[in-house]
Amino acid sequence: MRELVRPPRLREGDRVRLVAPCSPVPAAQLDAATEVLRGWGLEVGHAPHVRDRHPRLPYLAGEDATRAADLQEAWCDPDVDAVFCVRGGDGAHRTLDLLDFDAMRRAAPKALVGFSDITALHEAFAVELGVATVHGPVVGTKYFVGDAVAQGELRTTLFRPEHRTVLTSPGAHALVPGRARGVTFGGNLSLLNDGLATPHSRLSASGGLLVLEDVGEDVARLDRMLTHLLRTGWMDGVAGVALGTWTDCPPDPGVIADLMRERLEPLGVPVLWGLEFGHCAAQLTVPLGVPAVLDTGSGTLELDVPGLA
Repeated sequence: MRELVRPPRLREGDRVRLVAPCSPVPAAQLDAATEVLRGWGLEVGHAPHVRDRHPRLPYLAGEDATRAADLQEAWCDPDVDAVFCVRGGDGAHRTLDLLDFDAMRRAAPKALVGFSDITALHEAFAVELGVATVHGPVVGTKYFVGDAVAQGELRTTLFRPEHRTVLTSPGAHALVPGRARGVTFGGNLSLLNDGLATPHSRLSASGGLLVLEDVGEDVARLDRMLTHLLRTGWMDGVAGVALGTWTDCPPDPGVIADLMRERLEPLGVPVLWGLEFGHCAAQLTVPLGVPAVLDTGSGTLELDVPGLA
């Protein structure tokens, strides 16, 4: 797994675009996020269809073609310095085959920010564009609006990335002890599982430090997805695993931790539990596509270089 090209950091006065490639965003949350980002000194633009809703499928923010077009236009616009996804939910995988990756490769790299369903885009941008991305809050949701800690984590990562190279949480500890080096990648377990063996998804986790989280999946469902990734051989050669939050995943975090230990320990690589990224308050922002060291003894994921250049 190779290190990816890091986009440039943001500076006051930069222009950013808000896009909705997945589920629809509540208008009040979108407006609130816009004001926060403007307070950072950014010029905030909205994609033409960011407020759309699909005419028949209420879980989608507009038609697939318009969601894909908004994302591609934002990425290819030389006047846009970063792209913020306003919500996860559903629908990102439906846009991938509609993107013109040849055109997008000709555009200068810029930060793509989001998580959850945005995992599909993180994977595609890594595979097709070779660009590092940012696993951070979707800004039109409670994971950003009203969450000062999550806002601060994201702002520092984007504007002063050298101050966010050591990622840790108070309860982070070893499920499987050890220390490993690799390139960060991953995100939402459900999305990685759904993307397996599809276009624009990586063929293997080999050489990577896999970060995993999920929400609203019971332990049996998590077991099936993780076992699927293991049985296909996709996990072969993974360097280490950092586990984030498992919000609303019954029956309780202890059982989820037991599952992760039971499934991942045979890989013989370090596994860190309790790094607070994902569907949680005060979430950590995790740069993807950069070389790092996972150390379960210190409970840290330490980047070799800042997430943005």
